[in-house]
Amino acid sequence: MATTTKSKPKPKAKPKAKPTKSAPVLERRPIRAGRIGAQISYMKAPGVEHNFEVGDTVEVFCDHEKNNDRVRGWIKGIVVQVDNKMVAVQFRSNVFLTDGWMVPDRILWYPLVSEHIRPVAKRSGRKDIPDY
Repeated sequence: MATTTKSKPKPKAKPKAKPTKSAPVLERRPIRAGRIGAQISYMKAPGVEHNFEVGDTVEVFCDHEKNNDRVRGWIKGIVVQVDNKMVAVQFRSNVFLTDGWMVPDRILWYPLVSEHIRPVAKRSGRKDIPDY
């Protein structure tokens, strides 16, 4: 009996795609573990125009209730928390988000560099409880 060996068919060579001239191929270099921080560049922090502290009285431009009407304007509030990027301001009257929802805890967060928050000029002499 004659034995026949089955030979595997040879894979056909795929034609190489021609590189286009419009997008050059860039080779990525491996990153060493010790240099990760050196490759990340950070923007310089913007100069803070106002330095807010907890307990400061500020004015905020937002939607709020005034005489049972919803108005958009400046309202006084008190800074309750300061982060490295944000300021939390609490109000005594109802405030609303821009999409219309009332904020249940009456606290709105603003970036430190927002144009919608400004400090209130401090009065010297007498201590008044602000009327919200």
